[in-house]
Amino acid sequence: MGFPETFKALSDPVRREILLMLRGGRMSAGDIAGKFDSSAATISYHLSLLKKAGLVFETRYKNYVFYDLNTSVFEELMLWLSQFKEAQS
Repeated sequence: MGFPETFKALSDPVRREILLMLRGGRMSAGDIAGKFDSSAATISYHLSLLKKAGLVFETRYKNYVFYDLNTSVFEELMLWLSQFKEAQS
């Protein structure tokens, strides 16, 4: 995971909405796509970028693809961002 990929992934509101949806737990790609008016291919692209950035895990079961948050990347990002708060103190 690199910060450029992470920030690119976080820059899009659809990807941020997907991440918020995944706070509730694992979701299938179809369930995620069903929450948006975009095509399944567009949502697949967004999920691919989130996966490339390491923000989500992908697991497969039979014909289904499921996504979960990768909280370790969020923790690393929060640690990095916290240095700016400390600089103001």
